[in-house]
Amino acid sequence: MATKFRYQSDRPVTRSKYRLLLGKLFFTWRRYFQWYFSRSTQYASTFQNLAFPFKVADHKTPLYRQLKNVDMWLQENKVTNLKLAVSKINGLVLKPGETFSLWRLVGKPTKAKGFSEGMVLKNGSFVPGVGGGLCQLSNLIYWMTLHTPLQVKERWRHTHDVFPDANRTQPFGSGATIVYNYIDLQIKNVTPNYYQLQINVGESDLDGQWRCEQPLSHKYKVYESDHLITQEWWGGYMRHNVISRQIFDLHNNQLGDEFITENHAIMMYEPMLTGSI
Repeated sequence: MATKFRYQSDRPVTRSKYRLLLGKLFFTWRRYFQWYFSRSTQYASTFQNLAFPFKVADHKTPLYRQLKNVDMWLQENKVTNLKLAVSKINGLVLKPGETFSLWRLVGKPTKAKGFSEGMVLKNGSFVPGVGGGLCQLSNLIYWMTLHTPLQVKERWRHTHDVFPDANRTQPFGSGATIVYNYIDLQIKNVTPNYYQLQINVGESDLDGQWRCEQPLSHKYKVYESDHLITQEWWGGYMRHNVISRQIFDLHNNQLGDEFITENHAIMMYEPMLTGSI
């Protein structure tokens, strides 16, 4: 069941380039240590081309959107980046007890590997960056995972709400941002069954599925509650909500209502703004 949150807003902090660099180095090397020396986590690395028989969850998102002040070449490059990343994770088998780490499988996106400059969200705005646009992949996987018994082990929320809700089909705050390599999406298989991740970059959409070797006895409905927009003491606006999910059996009998997460993001547009973007 959704829970009322209490949130104390602080003024957005601008840190020096020196401090940002030191922080990035620390967290990057700490992640490398976790990947290669941690004995407590077993990372998934097995692949299978043949699809598992049962579809558990699926979703698709458009590859191209008409976004205000965003050049289309950034979206074209994003598709290139998605294809490269998807080639590293499509067909992954997640065995019981294993953990999926997006960045551990995709690796660092560099020009030498063929990645291009796509749109990267930074401090509430966007800039061209090599590997930009891969958040669409992490958003898709995270949303699908919420409709499965798999456990989200690590997910980072977006700190800024950049675009209005025009044509948005999912609740605000239902995505997962990623930055190589310390802001990752990690999913653990806490079930006794084998799961398979299938992703495809089509002509117009990014399509994904979680599949399983066995049919599931439950289904899930993800919803938001406690949606609120607040004007902060420092002059800006923030958006808040709670994401939860209901659990049903195959006869649509509700079995549970679980809290997933709460979101708080700085709004980068006027709260009453409507219409297309």
